[in-house]
Amino acid sequence: MKKVYILSAVLAAFSLQAQFTVTVQAPADFKDQDAILYTLNGSKDIIVTKEHSKNNTWTFKYPNHYMGMMKVYFPGTNNTINFISENKNINIKLDIQNNKIKDVFYLDEANDLMSKQQEGSQKKELILPALTQIKEYYKDNTEFGKALNAEIGRLSGMSASIDAASHPFISYYNTNYNKFLGNSSDPSKKVNQDEVINFLDKSNDMLESSSLLRPVLVAYLNSGGNANVTGSVDKLLGRLKVETPRGQTVLSELIDIFDAYQMDEFKNKYLGLAKNLKCTITDRLASTLKSNSNVEMGAAFPDYKFQSPVNTTAKSLYGVKADKKVIVFWSSTCSHCESELPKLLEKYNELKSKNIQVIGLSLDVDHNSYAKKIAAFPWINDSELRGWNSTYVETYNIHATPTYFILDANNKIINKPEHVGDVLEYFKLK
Repeated sequence: MKKVYILSAVLAAFSLQAQFTVTVQAPADFKDQDAILYTLNGSKDIIVTKEHSKNNTWTFKYPNHYMGMMKVYFPGTNNTINFISENKNINIKLDIQNNKIKDVFYLDEANDLMSKQQEGSQKKELILPALTQIKEYYKDNTEFGKALNAEIGRLSGMSASIDAASHPFISYYNTNYNKFLGNSSDPSKKVNQDEVINFLDKSNDMLESSSLLRPVLVAYLNSGGNANVTGSVDKLLGRLKVETPRGQTVLSELIDIFDAYQMDEFKNKYLGLAKNLKCTITDRLASTLKSNSNVEMGAAFPDYKFQSPVNTTAKSLYGVKADKKVIVFWSSTCSHCESELPKLLEKYNELKSKNIQVIGLSLDVDHNSYAKKIAAFPWINDSELRGWNSTYVETYNIHATPTYFILDANNKIINKPEHVGDVLEYFKLK
């Protein structure tokens, strides 16, 4: 019993040591009161907790060890701030103008360093080549020449390595970003597929929380070429093993990548693999399976409770009664929506005469832009005004706008058109 007690005490002490807080301060005129803290798993944001403002300050307590990307989202004003955790207290101050974030001040050491590193990388990529050319026209002993040399030296030195012992996540992120994603323009520095596979297999848990996984996988697929996608994926999954958490996270990311790029053949192949797994399924893969099953042909389209609907008295999607429904996910800033929705508008009266209802769910963030657009659309419209943070993005597996679904009178999916022309053709209105 004594040994068990001592072990429990050690674990409790470690738990207390691992805990850190995230503190966000905003000016008194910032309207939002609620904020949500997220961690990251691959490319998917994971909700940790929600906090209410106390004197325009939000304090989140994170009880576990975590190194990686985090974000705080303000749902009332649709503001987001991104930052990192190195398992130490995080302190952020916001500058607000017209209820939007104008500037972010990182007051803790790790985020201040990461912010400067990111800024330096952008300047090095965009400004340093121009300054180097300008330097040829100024003598080093002039005031401007001295200042120019100083800035060139400063920008050149910004790629200096970070001490991994002091800042493990920043070191991990910079090292692997530069190796796998930062040398695309230099063929001599490109890594081969075996190096990528080894990295994905041997990397520690910071891979999932770093935001690097999805772009590294895209780069890996591109390196194998369009003619050998199956070979590349099978080689990768064979090494990682889909029974492992890492293998299932990668499998989930690949399914989403194929979905986003409309590579249906590969999406269906590896979605089938995921469905047939007999082992324990991770939460990450389970969420991908769920969002895909929600929108399979013949599935009951999940109900959605409207927020601020127009052109209807119905309280939810199921509350709209019609022989058929056309659901369209769109945005006022989407160029394809700009060209497609007017064609739907031209045939709207004919659709309505056949008791076919159109329901638009918008991924807008700006109320004025959204309001101007829907003024021309006589069908049912609704929006959470949260963009890609909208709840229906994951529920309905949305990867692009516009996305269409056609439902029958019982809200079952009977067609998934790719374009507005397919919608009109289905109803013989083209």
